[in-house]
Formats: sequence, C-alpha cells, structure tokens
Amino acid sequence: MSIQTIALRRDETFIQKLVLNKTFWFIFILFGFSYPIFKSLRREIPNNLPVIFSLSEYKLTNEFGKPFGSEDLKGKVYIASFIFTSCATSCPQMMKKMQFIQKRLRGLGTKVGIVTFSVDPETDTPPVLNKYARRFKANPYVWSFLTGPRKNVKDVIINNFKVAMGEKTPGMIDIAHSEKLFLVDGAGKIRGLYSTDKQHVDQMMIDVGILVNTANKIM
Repeated sequence: MSIQTIALRRDETFIQKLVLNKTFWFIFILFGFSYPIFKSLRREIPNNLPVIFSLSEYKLTNEFGKPFGSEDLKGKVYIASFIFTSCATSCPQMMKKMQFIQKRLRGLGTKVGIVTFSVDPETDTPPVLNKYARRFKANPYVWSFLTGPRKNVKDVIINNFKVAMGEKTPGMIDIAHSEKLFLVDGAGKIRGLYSTDKQHVDQMMIDVGILVNTANKIM
C-alpha cells in the first residue's frame, strides 16, 4: 500500500469522525447563525440625512372631507407626492409606483405615511379623491389624499414644498406639477427628494429606514 493511499484513508477517517462529532455540528450551526449578525455589526452605518428645508404648518382637507395637515403628521415620517385625478399622462404611472411603495411600507405599520396633494382642487373634491384612492387600493390608515381651497393648496405646494403648481386652463389636458417624491421626517423637515425610477425609490426606502430607526432611538 502506497504512502498516498494511507494518507488518503487517514483523511477520510478524520472527516468521518468530524461529521459524526456533535461538537463540530454545534460550532458549524452557531457560526452559520452568527455570521450575518457579525457582518451587520461590522457594516458601516450611513450618515444621518441632511435637512434640505423645513415645512411650515399647514391644514387642508382629506378624502373623507375632514381637516388634515401637519399637526396630524407630527412624529410620523411620510412621503409626499403631487397629482390630479383627471391627469392621463404621468399621474397614473405615479400612482402605480406609489401603490407599490405602499406595499413596501407594510412592515412598518403606521410609522410611515404617504400624503398625496391634488394640484386641481376645484375638480378633486373629497368624494372624487376618495374614489381615486379606492381605485389604487390606498390604505386610509397610511395614505392620505389632500385638497382644499385653491389658495390654501397653492400656498402649501408652492410656498411650503417649493414646487410648481400650474393653473388649469380651458383646452389644456395637463397641469404643471412636480413629479418628485419628498421624504419628510416627524418634525416636518424635508430630508430627501427622489425621482420615481427604481434606483431612486430603492434609495428612498433605505432613507425611510434611517429616519424610522433614528426616531426609535430618540424615543
């Protein structure tokens, strides 16, 4: 019998003994469960998100005809978007993306909300917004739709969020409005602006997690 054969059999015997050893499997399983935790502990924690600007207090009307505004959102992280229900161009796509975002937020319960502002308040009355919300399966505990007198809505959108809100004119099928998503923290401060493509939405979801975790630590 050659030396190589003896060495091979010796290795096989060692492996068989190792596999039958309970201590080996205990260490193996312990390492398997511990490694992801160890890896996450070593992961670099992202820097806190910058404050882009702060919102002033506001109050409009939700899809149920009830007053709703910044006071109702205190302490809650939320994502703001802008649409109008008769929009046949970008808004339906925006709403489908917001519907998907709502699904991704399920695990956070009511810690994170979505607030959609209408830029056509004359047409988008509470009953119209309510019907529109149901069309996109909006959870009323998470997702609110806001309207109100044009002057008030315009003040919130232009002076508070600092984005455009066009006038509705006869013959025009579109109303100028922002297609960006705004991430607002529990203190009413804008912490991020995002496009609705997958890359930016994924980044927004990461930033949502940072804000929620930061709020939990403070509490």
